[in-house]
Amino acid sequence: MNDPGLKEKVIFFGKLPPPYIGPAVATLSLLNSSLKDEFELIHLDLSDHRDINTLGKFDFTNFYLVFKQYFNLIRLILKHKPRLVYIPVGQTTVSYCRDSICILISRLFGCKVICHLRGGNFKNWYDSAGRLTKWWVRYVHRKVSAQIVLGSNLTHLFNWLIPDERIFVVPNGGNYTFPPVTKSENNIRVLFLGNFIGSKGVLDVLKAAVIIDQSQKIKNTNIKFLFAGYWRDTKTRMEFEKIMKERPDLPVEVIGPVKGDEKLKLLASSDIFVFPTFYPNEGHPWVIVEAMAAGLPIISTDHGAIVESVIDGRNGFIVEPKNPGQIAEKIKFLIKKAEIRNKMGRQSLEMYRENFTENLMVQRMQEIFKKVLGAEGKLK
Repeated sequence: MNDPGLKEKVIFFGKLPPPYIGPAVATLSLLNSSLKDEFELIHLDLSDHRDINTLGKFDFTNFYLVFKQYFNLIRLILKHKPRLVYIPVGQTTVSYCRDSICILISRLFGCKVICHLRGGNFKNWYDSAGRLTKWWVRYVHRKVSAQIVLGSNLTHLFNWLIPDERIFVVPNGGNYTFPPVTKSENNIRVLFLGNFIGSKGVLDVLKAAVIIDQSQKIKNTNIKFLFAGYWRDTKTRMEFEKIMKERPDLPVEVIGPVKGDEKLKLLASSDIFVFPTFYPNEGHPWVIVEAMAAGLPIISTDHGAIVESVIDGRNGFIVEPKNPGQIAEKIKFLIKKAEIRNKMGRQSLEMYRENFTENLMVQRMQEIFKKVLGAEGKLK
């Protein structure tokens, strides 16, 4: 037994930004949170600060980083003798095979393992995998002590693989301080914030802007569409720019990437948030949490765990993926109905405070860590 006066040691896998992608943001948030007050977090840094397009590719640097990761894991286990290892698990063949070796190394040295899926595509990937890969997943994952998912409706990704009592739900959460802004009921800012790739819905929002611009003008209202993020898809960029060239009069501004205070100011000064994603790996997007914290009504899709934070008719609307017409319809409704728009924004903020703060996320993580560490023989 460990000395009760000492913190439990946890080897904590995770990337750090840049690039600013969900898993890296999550790692940074957790390492800087009060989780370190309860546990001695020994960070095993997986950072690869190259462009996001290098992720999952077969190249020398990726091979080097993987073997360096295995070496560092063994070194840290021998040095610190932790009882617990926390591993964000992948949902592609390359990433899962990489992570599975870490799971097996940890178990070989007697450590319990908590896996965390920051996405929603694990079962789809598994179903499309070959017979040998499926056998390997079943063999490895049944050695996992606990599996964390981002939403209650994502537990099905693992409940066929491990018992329900080993599956835990921890939604993304953050603490934000927004600057004070002055808004006008007659100047509506519609925001898309995320990576500019087709499956995030960026073109659908632009096409919705075209539909709205072509329709009857809303009396005494100026509408502006703001697009903030990184270009990640050349084909999508070419189509976006083609539409803009054909419609140079569109009330559209492409801001590019934003972070920190600039991002918070952009969210605070917006009126409607639109994120109609159908990105396969999506779990519970951080931008949804940020939009809720900013008190915005949200238009999104039934994808991953989004419907657990965007309730249709309460704090926004759920639309079909790849349906610019529906997006345009909901935006126009929110513009015309200022009272409902503001009410939905207040509901977003209330839901955020009740379920999606960083403090709640950390508290849930603490409870899982303690449960797994205290479950002698139960969650091995």
